Amino acid sequence: MRKTLTTEAWAEAALTALADGGVPAVAVEPIAAGLGATKGSFYHHFRTRDELLGAALDLWERQETEQVILAVEQVDGARARLTTLLRVALDSTGERRTNAVELALQAHAGHPRVAPLLERVTRRRLHYLASLFRELGFDAADARRRALLAYTAYLGHAQVAHATPDMVPGPADLPDYTDAVVTALVSLGDAP
Repeated sequence: MRKTLTTEAWAEAALTALADGGVPAVAVEPIAAGLGATKGSFYHHFRTRDELLGAALDLWERQETEQVILAVEQVDGARARLTTLLRVALDSTGERRTNAVELALQAHAGHPRVAPLLERVTRRRLHYLASLFRELGFDAADARRRALLAYTAYLGHAQVAHATPDMVPGPADLPDYTDAVVTALVSLGDAP
């Protein structure tokens, strides 16, 4: 007897496929085979492959942006939240699937389903980062610049971790590394 799969199980499997081979790897038959399911099970949840891709992208957005921000918001103090956020983000680049999905989405930034997602997620992440810098006393323009610098540092870190993982700090060194990044970000130029 086959187990009943949920929409989320299909979306999780599509995220794994995305990590393994980018947007083209989100294909119904191989994902169904990997889940031990039939195409009929797929059609119970989705009408098209594009809907499956959309569900996977929505899941990624929730897991890697909204849930992270919610967790970070539980930390007291803007600097501590910034440090926690960067530590979580930089540490996640060591997780194969998380890093691979992020990079696959960047590589397919022109895809009609991926482009609006990346724009929305990037705006959300930058807005949240800027709000932390605003809480630290920076004016709006400086907070946006520092947020962009922090975000591009994260994306660069993800790329280096992917291409040459031995070049980025390991788990034991990550706290000191993150503290140094935060210190640099809040110390650049004329800090308040």
